[in-house]
Amino acid sequence: MPMGELVGTYGWWILGVLLLLGELALPGVYLLFFGIGALVVGANAWVLPGLSWQSQLIGFAVVSGVATLLGHRWYGQRAKTSSGEPLNDRTARLIGRHALVSEAIRNGRGRVAIEDGWWSAEGPDLPVGASVVIEAAKGSVLQVRASDP
Repeated sequence: MPMGELVGTYGWWILGVLLLLGELALPGVYLLFFGIGALVVGANAWVLPGLSWQSQLIGFAVVSGVATLLGHRWYGQRAKTSSGEPLNDRTARLIGRHALVSEAIRNGRGRVAIEDGWWSAEGPDLPVGASVVIEAAKGSVLQVRASDP
């Protein structure tokens, strides 16, 4: 194997390892895919000696692009399937919970008490002390319905 091909092969491997190390230092999940692309092209350059540098660059672009698309799909699906409480959305955590009417709901507007606070509420007309279920939230206004006895 001529020296130029060895430098190209090892160059891709070195670039791939540096990109993977860069991903560890700067976690953003993007350098990972380019590192994978560089390692694959390095392996191809080693197995198939004589690949031109243009073919290697095209291979790097294609493999990195495919790895990025697959990674986006993988991480996108994992993010959607992770279920749990919406930690940073207080009103979303209240949906489905029971509350008591603290200020009578008249003409569709009133207030409810839940946890340690009082919230503006919209729903059917109900007297003070009525039990309600929170169905939705529009900003800081809770959408409620009467709780079943």
